Amino acid sequence: MSKPKVGIFGLTGCAGDQLVILNCEDQLLDLVALIDIRDFLMASSDGYQDGALDIAMVEGAVLTMRDAERLRAIRKRSATLVALGTCAVWGGVAAMDRDRDRAKALAEVYGERGKEYDSYPAQALHEIVKVDYNITGCPIEKEHFLSAVAALLNGDPPLYPQYPVCTECRMRENNCLLIERREVCCGPITAAGCDARCPDLRIPCVGCRGPVADGNPASVLAMFEERGFDRQRIAARLRTFAPIGVAQ
Repeated sequence: MSKPKVGIFGLTGCAGDQLVILNCEDQLLDLVALIDIRDFLMASSDGYQDGALDIAMVEGAVLTMRDAERLRAIRKRSATLVALGTCAVWGGVAAMDRDRDRAKALAEVYGERGKEYDSYPAQALHEIVKVDYNITGCPIEKEHFLSAVAALLNGDPPLYPQYPVCTECRMRENNCLLIERREVCCGPITAAGCDARCPDLRIPCVGCRGPVADGNPASVLAMFEERGFDRQRIAARLRTFAPIGVAQ
């Protein structure tokens, strides 16, 4: 039986998720024994740009027409497409100003030459093409990538925690930063999977994994307001990595 053909791609982003894959040093030889990596520019410039793929994993958000065209081409040649990282899944930090007038922003930064730039508000992959599975994180967790590959090879969907970071925080017996230190923490509405890494170091969660599926941002916003936090500041914090729909 032939190995599944896999491509790993990057659009506009920091390439941190691809770096996580390369940092799987102890597992890389096992991976290449199980999958046929046809495209992975960060690891090798030797790619098969026109070949069909069983699985494509795409990092980064869509911020240009070139990104959108490339994503559509990847989708067309791939049986399964996986969004890799918070930018791909939600739009990421680049989507913070997606409601702003793009032409005006480009003019403010670049002047008349702003008209020459191929640039438009950041979009997540699912806003352009059909996405089959998501692996969120900024960057993704190494263990989540490896478990996703294992699941896909077995014909199963990758499964991840469906509860918020606050649950992991409680599991680690951390004191609540909101209650104890009155700090804005996005843990109540952020998808778990990071083992509450930041709160465990006494750093408030900034929501880098994107919103948890059944989160209630309006309730969290009201809770922060009751404690005297500025509404616009809170709404901006909650939208740093993903559009979560809180009213200002």
